[in-house]
Parts: sequence; C-alpha cells; structure tokens
Amino acid sequence: MDLGPHSKTDARTQFAALCYRSRNESLKLLLVTSRRLRRWVLPKGWPVDGLTPAETAMREAFEEAGVSGFIEERCIGHYSYRKVLSGNFSIPCIVAVFPVEVKVLKDSFPENGQRHRKWFTRKKAAAAVSENELKKIILNFNPNHFEGSRK
Repeated sequence: MDLGPHSKTDARTQFAALCYRSRNESLKLLLVTSRRLRRWVLPKGWPVDGLTPAETAMREAFEEAGVSGFIEERCIGHYSYRKVLSGNFSIPCIVAVFPVEVKVLKDSFPENGQRHRKWFTRKKAAAAVSENELKKIILNFNPNHFEGSRK
C-alpha cells in the first residue's frame, strides 16, 4: 500500500455500509468476513475520486457483499480501528458509517468466494464485531429515522 505524502502514523479515513433489512418489525444487519483474519466486519473501503462518501460505501457493499439498495447520504456514526498491513505494520483508520437498506442480495459480485456474508439480529451483530464504537452504532441504529430520505 502506498501511503502517499502521509506519515505512517497518520489516521486514514474509510467509508462503511451498515446494510440492513426490516421485515415484519424484524431488523437484520448484514456483516461480511474480512479477507485475511475472517472477522465479522461492515463492508468498507478507501475514498474513491469522484464518489461521495456514501457512494463509496454503497460501492463497497456491492463489491464485498453483492448488495443493491438505498444508501442514506448522512453518516450515522464513526468508529476507529487499526488496519493491519503486510509485515504486521498497522495504520489507524477512522470509519464513517452510512446505512444501506438492502433491496437485492446478488449471488454474483466481485469478492464472492473471498468473503462470507451473513444476516444477524442487532444484538448478535454487535456481539460479532470487535470495535466497541461500532457495537454502539449497531445497537443504537434505527432505520425509521431515514424514511422518506432514501436515494
């Protein structure tokens, strides 16, 4: 990974999709496994030139989980973690989270076979992720706050 003009200790920004579906008053959240450590995570990635943060999160949701749906342009929270790179070197990352209402889950997507995806209840999703700040975002998430504002 090219760190560009930044110091090796500078925090980097990523954008994540909190993918959800709500049926009959039942909220489910979609998590994917990370490629290297196989931990449960949100689909997320680095900023992309020409895309808004929310559009970047939506793109990651498709590439990592095959999600097609509606993205909310407002960030619902941030969390931090250390991204482990080659040679056990790591950099601090701050992740902005955007909700995505899942309409279609495609069988064919770019990272199919590299990750697993699974629907969780809110409580089980919070227990499955490692970052305490992300646990809080998941436990406090209310999709009803976004009705009528979907893209």
